Amino acid sequence: MKSKSNSSSSGILMKILVVFFAGFCAWAYQAACPPPPNKLRSQDITSPRIKLRDGRHLSYIESGVPKQNAKSKLIYVHCFDCSKYHNPFAVSASPAVVEELGVYIVALDRPGYGQSDPDPKRTVKSLALDIEELADQLNLGPKFYVAGFSMGGQVIWSCLKYIPHRLAGAVLISPAVNYWWGHIPSNLTKEAYGGQLPQDQWSMSVAHHLPSLTYWWNTQKWFPSFSVIAGFSRPAIYSTSDMEVLSNMLARMDPNQAHTFQSQPRLQGEFESLHRDLNIGFGKWEFDPMVVDNPFPNNDGSVHIWMGDEDRIVPVTLQRYIAQQLGWVKYHEVTGGGHMIPFADGVTDSILKTLLNVK
Repeated sequence: MKSKSNSSSSGILMKILVVFFAGFCAWAYQAACPPPPNKLRSQDITSPRIKLRDGRHLSYIESGVPKQNAKSKLIYVHCFDCSKYHNPFAVSASPAVVEELGVYIVALDRPGYGQSDPDPKRTVKSLALDIEELADQLNLGPKFYVAGFSMGGQVIWSCLKYIPHRLAGAVLISPAVNYWWGHIPSNLTKEAYGGQLPQDQWSMSVAHHLPSLTYWWNTQKWFPSFSVIAGFSRPAIYSTSDMEVLSNMLARMDPNQAHTFQSQPRLQGEFESLHRDLNIGFGKWEFDPMVVDNPFPNNDGSVHIWMGDEDRIVPVTLQRYIAQQLGWVKYHEVTGGGHMIPFADGVTDSILKTLLNVK
């Protein structure tokens, strides 16, 4: 009788464990599965969009001189958790300098951000092809300039790799670095990676090694998520000069402009904008920027990296190494500058003049 009782108890316990495990798996799957993107309403579409080759729409805004009068045409790519409205060439550049240089500027919402449709098949390469198609549909001509800031600056490497024949020049401003690019010495990447906030180290590792869990990691409540997503204390990730730049920007904005800056990036949900961005930016790349060929072997264009030497978000040590190894990249370092250098007084004017080779 005792053995039968023990056997019966064991059977019940096993059933309970199986039910519990099945319930846990169902919960884990649901927790890790991102929701569908928020559907844009007609009132959300406030700027022009083009229809891309695969049926998606890409949103953009124009600034600078009229396109038909422009001497140069530039496509700007925004940073992480931003939108086409976070454009230093429209916000911080001197209108007089833009007019003098004759620059037409178009800024786009990257897929899943703002008013651009998500791209569930997005890769490192696909956004470069989106940019090329935007240029063609807007009739920017056979060659145009590209510029990007932070995560948008990282995108410019894709343009240099996949559409170099379309570029008149390129500038990467405080460009994000993937710590798993293979041609940067491991001692440099380990040191730079170790200097990031612990929560950011974890978030980037999840995005690289377990991208299917990026949504779960940045929405669970047990561990801190990526600092920018979590709205972490700004002094921890921004330098003193960054805080001054941000303060000055906010002081110049009217309430409507401030609302646009804050509301646009995550309009379609955090997964399609922020989480997918992490997976692409810190995932497994199809190429290594360290082995990209010089797109201007005949010196008919130039590539520039601009960095602040007090950048706490993107390690300046890695940018210095990249620029040293790629002799065709012109490196500019702003003393005392932080991550937000393109929004600091006068810096964007200098970037434009240098890119366009104007003294």
